[in-house]
Amino acid sequence: MINAVRSELLRTRRKGVVLGWFGLTILFTAMINMVMAQVVGSSDTPPEGGPGVSFPTLDQWQAADGITAGLSSAASMYGVVALSFWAIATAGDYSSGLIRLTVSAQPNRVKLLLGKVGALALWTAAVTTVALIANLIIAPMAARSADLDVSAWRQDVLPTLAGGWFNLFATLLVWGVIGLVLALVTRSAAVSISAGVGYVLVVEAVITAALDAIADWTPGATLSALAQGGTSAIPYGTALALGVLYTLLGLGVALIVFKRRDITD
Repeated sequence: MINAVRSELLRTRRKGVVLGWFGLTILFTAMINMVMAQVVGSSDTPPEGGPGVSFPTLDQWQAADGITAGLSSAASMYGVVALSFWAIATAGDYSSGLIRLTVSAQPNRVKLLLGKVGALALWTAAVTTVALIANLIIAPMAARSADLDVSAWRQDVLPTLAGGWFNLFATLLVWGVIGLVLALVTRSAAVSISAGVGYVLVVEAVITAALDAIADWTPGATLSALAQGGTSAIPYGTALALGVLYTLLGLGVALIVFKRRDITD
């Protein structure tokens, strides 16, 4: 298994992909914090968020755990990027024909797929760390630009950062597994990415507008709650349990598809 993970790490270590993933993560971190400083800092009521974005209130942002608010606010944006790169790494094996060589070298398809998941999970952990570091640099500057008092951010720094890192990593891991499943089913990165972006921007917005009863329990809302450490509608424990369930179901579907589908067609 270790060799499978190492092999996948080497194959996915493409400069364009890595720099693109890390670069978009830093860009979204800077963007969400700057927007929060201008929008949240000028109002005491929760501002309306856009598709895939949820803003905290001013009090929430100035609280002790507000230093990680930018990460949870942009969690769905980060998630779509993670879905995209997991899909690219998976579907690329089919479009290039590399999957035939890897299956010949490692006939155990379960081990082969779990090696890919392990490697992509490590990249996701690295991206989460980059997002956290970028947020630590950008968030205080954004708060100062809006003349906000964020002295509470100095309290319980390590537990807050550790919790923020874990919640974002868990959220991105679920998004990544969704991208993996879509790529295995469609064998197309473009279709997988389109489905992910379309769901966040269109489908979930329509569901939320049409069905208030389940608006807080859609996958996007659940994963946003997980990134935030729980909300009034979805407790943290419930969000975490649902995240684990989505991950296990996704991996189960991926293993069934990968083991049973002919790779020569």
